[in-house]
Amino acid sequence: MTLALLLLQIAVILAVCRILHGALGRLGQPPVIGEIIAGLLLGPSFLGWIAPSWYAHLVPADSLPALNGLSQIGLVMFMFLVGLRFDFSELNASRRVAGLAASLSIVVPFCSGLALARPLHAFGPPEVPALPFSLFIAVSMSITAFPVLARILSDHGLSATRLGHSAVACATLDDVTAWSMLAWITEITRASGSGSSALRPLGIVAVYVVLMLGPVRTVLRMASQRFRVVNELPSILVFLFLSSWVTETAGLPALFGAFLAGVVWPRNVAAIEALSAKLEPVAMAVLIPLFFSYTGIRTNAGLIQGTHLWLYEALIIAVAVAAKAGGAFAGARIMGYGARDALALGALMNTRGLVELVVLNIGLDLGILSPALFSMMVLMALTTTLMTSPALRIILQERAALRRRAA
Repeated sequence: MTLALLLLQIAVILAVCRILHGALGRLGQPPVIGEIIAGLLLGPSFLGWIAPSWYAHLVPADSLPALNGLSQIGLVMFMFLVGLRFDFSELNASRRVAGLAASLSIVVPFCSGLALARPLHAFGPPEVPALPFSLFIAVSMSITAFPVLARILSDHGLSATRLGHSAVACATLDDVTAWSMLAWITEITRASGSGSSALRPLGIVAVYVVLMLGPVRTVLRMASQRFRVVNELPSILVFLFLSSWVTETAGLPALFGAFLAGVVWPRNVAAIEALSAKLEPVAMAVLIPLFFSYTGIRTNAGLIQGTHLWLYEALIIAVAVAAKAGGAFAGARIMGYGARDALALGALMNTRGLVELVVLNIGLDLGILSPALFSMMVLMALTTTLMTSPALRIILQERAALRRRAA
């Protein structure tokens, strides 16, 4: 692996992403869709298929660790920003609707994932025990991509509406629950391989969360008020990377530590905007596209061979959509939402995007997913994210038409 090759990879990835941003933006799709498709185009599913010699020269196997390392730094920054924007007041204001809708949008797909895991286990690594495999599939079905959802709400002018507030609150609860469960599953998987107790993961997660939300948060708040240097970017990055290092060393995903670092960091609106303005251009414009490319390189649609695998792919997508959207729809209806608004909330909660891909990559790294099953789940994540904007546009247009006829 040479520096020249790494620089060429970055240039090609960013160029393809930029082209697809413009093309798909005209179709009302968020930038993340273009980046996911760019990764698939540069991976074995397309470039490795139509031009295997070009693919071998552009992304040789020995270049993947460097590409992965850069993408992981971007993900750590990204998860910190997600935690930083965790809005407790938003969550409290929409707690009644969010509580039930978010609960059902987790419980229904989680249970559906547990049921689906049994036949899918035949396509996973044979050495993986049924419990961590089933729990991982269940969590994968329960994901909502909060950042992508927020972008879609903004594009449709829904950020300041009741629907927008409820969707953000639901997605926030979903993500916190999913990341906590993922941390637990990660530890269960590693504990099962080492023969240690399955209760240890729960203790690690609980102790770390209590420490971060309690004494660490208090000390940070006091220090930020007394010492200006605490609020400067280098100090923030030190805290971010140390928190990520702690969780990675403890056996939890580094991204979990990055998210909690963002949650506990002292904030106000001006500080969040200033910090985001410094971190986002590097993380979102450069490093996150590298993650999508790396995911695309690991995704090989050619591994989904045979009618039975494609039938299972269709089943995965159908269960993912029905369970996630159906759970959110049912919760919203119970809380008094109209059918159209409840349906719109269900469509929004079905957005998976970047967060789902992060989870799937963790599953592949842990050996829970086989390359073929990983590719099947990536296609599910892409499909459910692609359908959100068109579905929301149709639902909102029909709602507006009904209101005009009623008037």
